[in-house]
Amino acid sequence: MGKTPMSKLKGPAGQGKSAGAKRRLMLWMTFMVVFIIWAGYTFLVQTAQISDKSSRLAAQQASKEETQKKLDQLKYEVSRLKDPEYIGQLARKKGYYLPEETPIQVEESGN
Repeated sequence: MGKTPMSKLKGPAGQGKSAGAKRRLMLWMTFMVVFIIWAGYTFLVQTAQISDKSSRLAAQQASKEETQKKLDQLKYEVSRLKDPEYIGQLARKKGYYLPEETPIQVEESGN
């Protein structure tokens, strides 16, 4: 069986190298713990921001759909205003009639 250089260093010099290795290991572990904590914090903050922006986006899309429905309704009403028959109906509702028309008023019975 062969002897390794580490097995020869059993005195104070061997403990010094072992202590340096422990120090480097502790430094590395400390760095890794700090890095993992930072990464976790960043992940949580970004997740909260994404959630907030997603809810805002959903509200904006709902508002957009509502506005689009109103716009479609207004376009429909504008297209109806180009129809002379519809304009006549609106005029009759307000009490205006053509000269050759005779208004008929229906009284509702109060039974």
